[in-house]
Amino acid sequence: MKTLLTTTAGVLGALLIATSANAAVVCNAKGDCWKVKEKYTYPDSAQLEIYDDKWQWGDGAAKEKEYRWRDAGVGRGYWGPDGVWITF
Repeated sequence: MKTLLTTTAGVLGALLIATSANAAVVCNAKGDCWKVKEKYTYPDSAQLEIYDDKWQWGDGAAKEKEYRWRDAGVGRGYWGPDGVWITF
């Protein structure tokens, strides 16, 4: 019984770590970027680029654009090209 509880606790701990590792940086076509705690499936029409959480200006395509940090809005959503937080 003790082994079963230990194994269960280990599996749950691993799941929590895996869930928290889903953080990402999301940028729209206008260069607005924000950090998210979960990687969502965004609508294709949003035209967003999703990078891993360690992404920095100057990585890959970032050299060609001017980016700026924004705070994530309230709820699940994204910054639209007109600077408005769009929830979905």
